Amino acid sequence: MNGRDLLSGVMVPLVTPMSAPGEPSAAAAYDLLDALAAAGARSLMLFGSNGEGPLLTQASMTEFAAGVAAHWRERTGDGPVLVNVTAAGTAEALQRADAVRLAEPDAVVVSPPIYFRHRDDEVVAHFAAFAGLGVPVVAYNVPSYSVPMTPAVLDEVLAMPHVVGIKDSSGDLALFGRIVAAARRRPDVGVSQGSETQLVAGLEAGADGIVPGIANLAPVLCAELYDAFRSGRTSDADAAQEIADRVLALHTVRRGVPAVKAVLAARGLCPPHVAAPFVPATPDERAGLLDLLRPLDAHLVTAR
Repeated sequence: MNGRDLLSGVMVPLVTPMSAPGEPSAAAAYDLLDALAAAGARSLMLFGSNGEGPLLTQASMTEFAAGVAAHWRERTGDGPVLVNVTAAGTAEALQRADAVRLAEPDAVVVSPPIYFRHRDDEVVAHFAAFAGLGVPVVAYNVPSYSVPMTPAVLDEVLAMPHVVGIKDSSGDLALFGRIVAAARRRPDVGVSQGSETQLVAGLEAGADGIVPGIANLAPVLCAELYDAFRSGRTSDADAAQEIADRVLALHTVRRGVPAVKAVLAARGLCPPHVAAPFVPATPDERAGLLDLLRPLDAHLVTAR
């Protein structure tokens, strides 16, 4: 599968359901996976920021990734599964890639290293190190958590034969346009928009697909946005973006994964457990989240 096909449609950057704090459980994810598949989501990305990936041990990733991948492919007819292996250094990222081989990922997702602010040549070398992995690589530009990919780095990385696509969550539309232009120098390199407030703008700029964190909560809405844009119904796509922005307001009550899991838990789709040092939403936060989203209930995921 070429990169443009791989990254098309709605990809869910899946939360990681847990049987206890910090203990991923594929079985705990099945109801959510069924609901997402029924809603029209096409593919998954595991262990990203929404999946608490950097907080999880390598040992805890293997069984979860394999179980989720098998269940997703059964429900969707071989829907793509990508696995984020981002880490602080190249050696650890490669070890994480090895730890999830049992899942047979369609691609591994790799950001520049986290923690240190590396030079451009070091970032390029980091991506080059994945050439012998035998698994396609999707680059992930997420400046909030890792070294920003400069235009020079993007040009070099997107020219690497083993790199088949890129997800950008920078929120910088000028840079996104540069990314699309660099990707289009090869016919098989896909581009995905990860900035949730700019889903339509990303598609207008040439994105093949979208990877919004709120697809965990509102997969039908995200699928409708994508389908409306692709079919030329721009006003419907814009309307869906406006509703998505309202859903995103949940992060004003409690930011991040604990908020998303609290809402999913209330809908019977995911335990509220998170990986340390995260702590679950408090009862007051949970009540605030549910109050905020109550007017949008028709757009939120439901159990099958």
